[in-house]
Amino acid sequence: MVDRIQPISPPVTSGVAGAERSGTPSRPATGASFREALNAAVRFSAHAQRRLSARAIRLDADDLARLSQAVDKAQSKGGRESLILLDDLAFIVSVPDRLVVTAMDAESRKEGVFTHIDSVVLADH
Repeated sequence: MVDRIQPISPPVTSGVAGAERSGTPSRPATGASFREALNAAVRFSAHAQRRLSARAIRLDADDLARLSQAVDKAQSKGGRESLILLDDLAFIVSVPDRLVVTAMDAESRKEGVFTHIDSVVLADH
């Protein structure tokens, strides 16, 4: 006879950084809205994160929302690798993956040449 091994679950934390651990698991409101939020999010590759850090580029919630909306626009028009211009910043984004591949500020895009893109989106206010 084989006994089943019960998995050990790690303690559940509330979704807030620095929050104390709780014995009561938190549940998302609905599975569909969690999936929608996950699909709407824009992720940053390790390379893009290094570029943001090295170039001291800070994005606030409004910037991230505008970036996400620009990716939505590119996706609706069939874009796959897009240059998204957000104020004086430029982002190369893999649209199907919603993944920012690299990020540039005004100084680092002075050469003005972008390759391997199929679309450009202006992320206006």
